[in-house]
Amino acid sequence: MRQINEERSLGDLFGDLTREMGTLVRQEVELAKTEMTEKASQAGKNIGSMVAGGAVAYAGFLAILAAIIIGIASLGVPTWLSALIVGLVVTGVGYFLIQKGRDALKQESLAPRQTIDTLKEDAEWAKEQVK
Repeated sequence: MRQINEERSLGDLFGDLTREMGTLVRQEVELAKTEMTEKASQAGKNIGSMVAGGAVAYAGFLAILAAIIIGIASLGVPTWLSALIVGLVVTGVGYFLIQKGRDALKQESLAPRQTIDTLKEDAEWAKEQVK
C-alpha cells in the first residue's frame, strides 16, 4: 500500500479505497463459504446420529413385534418375555440416539456469525474512510 501524502488526488484515494473494498468483499465471501461448509458438516454429523437412532429404534420395533408374535403363538411360554425385554432395550437406545442428535441440532446455529460480525466491522471501517 502506498504512503498517503498531501500530493495524492481525491481520485487516487477513492481508487485505493475501491480496490481495498473489492479485496475485502472477496475475503468476506471466502470466509462465509468456509464458515458455512463447517456448519453444514456439523449438521450432517448430527443428522447422521439421528438416522442411526432411527435405524436402531426400527430394529427395536421389529423385536417388539417378534415378541408379540411369539407370545401369541406360545401362550405362556416365557420366550416372548425375553424378546419383549430385548425390544424395549433396543428401542430405548434408539430413543437416546435420536434425542442426542436432535439436541445437538437445536444448539447449532447455521448463520455465519463470524462473517456477519466482520461485515459489520467492515462497514464501520468504510464509513470512517469516507469521512
